[in-house]
Amino acid sequence: MKIFVVIPAYNEAQWITKVVGEVIKAGYKTVVVDDCSKDNTAALAEKAGAVVLQHVINRGQGAALRTGTNWSFEKGADIVVHFDADGQFRVQDIARVVEPLIANKAEVVFGSRFLDNTTNFPWSKRRLIYPAARLVNRVLFGVKLTDPQSGFRAFTDDVGRNLNWRQDRMAHASEILGVVVRGHWRIVEVPITVIYHEFGQSFFGGFKILKDIFIKKLS
Repeated sequence: MKIFVVIPAYNEAQWITKVVGEVIKAGYKTVVVDDCSKDNTAALAEKAGAVVLQHVINRGQGAALRTGTNWSFEKGADIVVHFDADGQFRVQDIARVVEPLIANKAEVVFGSRFLDNTTNFPWSKRRLIYPAARLVNRVLFGVKLTDPQSGFRAFTDDVGRNLNWRQDRMAHASEILGVVVRGHWRIVEVPITVIYHEFGQSFFGGFKILKDIFIKKLS
């Protein structure tokens, strides 16, 4: 099966060479979507061996994923994996995420940081941000999965061609969860490990995501 790994990137020159190199070494077609970075992310990704798609303006992570996903299916991908550019995901977990799809046990797989104890969370994320995000996902989208903001996901071409998420920025993760649940596709969660280099999404960033979700629901 043709597995394409889509990596959205914005100013990730520090990590992109390592991430792309590891993904390619693992045997996956690697697509980096440079979201109008101000550094040399695009050049480094291309030098490392990735296919590089570029936005001429900064549109957000959700838009970059949509660009890479659509391109991948146009090029014949059977499975698309969403993977981060900042070195926090482990390349060896890609095989774990795609295995249920290859075995036809699922059509969508989400990597979850909460199914084992291998991820060392900042206290505020575990105790404040993620419980609040789970509640929002359950109330607004009917989603009861363990990881409320999973960016490590994979899906088949049948699913990917019909996801049609609209959120261009960070609220895309919640929207994709909701679209998948409403689509009644077979969903599996598998444990992954995330290695935090920095805090990541702040509590106030979470409020912005919530605002974007409400705006889209009302539009």
